[in-house]
Amino acid sequence: MKNIKHIFFDLDNTLWDYRRNAEIAVRKVYREFGIEKEYGYGFDEFYDHYYKVNESLWEKYRNAEITRPELQSRRFPESFKSLGIQNPDFAVEFELRFMAEVSDGKHLVPNAIEILEYLKGKYHIHIITNGFPKTTDYKINNSILKDFVETVVTAESAGAPKPNPKAFSAGLKESGAKLSESVYIGDDWEADIVGATEFGMKAIFFNPLSENHLWIEGVPVVDHLTEIKNYL
Repeated sequence: MKNIKHIFFDLDNTLWDYRRNAEIAVRKVYREFGIEKEYGYGFDEFYDHYYKVNESLWEKYRNAEITRPELQSRRFPESFKSLGIQNPDFAVEFELRFMAEVSDGKHLVPNAIEILEYLKGKYHIHIITNGFPKTTDYKINNSILKDFVETVVTAESAGAPKPNPKAFSAGLKESGAKLSESVYIGDDWEADIVGATEFGMKAIFFNPLSENHLWIEGVPVVDHLTEIKNYL
């Protein structure tokens, strides 16, 4: 890719390993609340329900069907009810404990540091994320990511989540980057890649889960972050 000066990354599951950090956090809080002992449901059984509910709610959030507070207030109550616990009065406190724990997660996606070290000095590095402002700040500033990232735009600061063009426009405005000199890298096909390309930005799809999509011509697909070196 020629004439690129600014690289915009997604955060969760592109650089910061949300899947791993979230599972560790939920497991810890689940154990603290003694739910298996109280209700008889093992963690793995619960996490299957939680994962599906959480993914569904995040999709609704990206599509502007629900707000951030609605997502946060619904995901654990609906997960516990799906599991079979009909009146999970503890779900609000569970959410608060989860947010505190997951924000402290330190695990990054494999090879994240290697690719950032490769890119630093050659390009300006930025983040556009649908993550929540407070947790995004913790994720970056409590990890080595702070040494690489110049600007950060969240869905709330942009006024809309990806794939809404407002998110990408806010990223350009915050960074001072030109659209023609920018590329977006992310792991969510719809929010990151379709959103970026429809906005007119070049994109690279990070595909660690080997997903299949109707590929967009001119959009490279990489299974590992280090493969980005082939294009930048």
